[in-house]
Amino acid sequence: VQLQASGGGSVQTGDSLMLACKGSGFYVDEFTMGWFRQAPGKKRKGTTCLYKGDRATYYSDAVKGRFTISRDDAGNTLYLQVNGLKPEDTAVYYCTAVYLYWGQGTQLTVSS
Repeated sequence: VQLQASGGGSVQTGDSLMLACKGSGFYVDEFTMGWFRQAPGKKRKGTTCLYKGDRATYYSDAVKGRFTISRDDAGNTLYLQVNGLKPEDTAVYYCTAVYLYWGQGTQLTVSS
């Protein structure tokens, strides 16, 4: 079982990026999936999740309106579209099949 995250990088304020998280050994559509992030010196926090079944979504106030979570069942991949990036979005982003499996994290750095 593995979640392989990718798509992070160094960007400027206001830029957009898409993070991807490919699952193997299990099917992402059978779990509620989410993205967490951990900023330097801070605890890991949940930002968004996509519920299995009805595919309802949740977004934290910090990312609501700027981040979009989605899932490609054929590709067994979870995505996070991040728009309007701010320096405070700088963190390591982790995908999870809440909370059973975790990806290795991908670094996103936003400079002003």
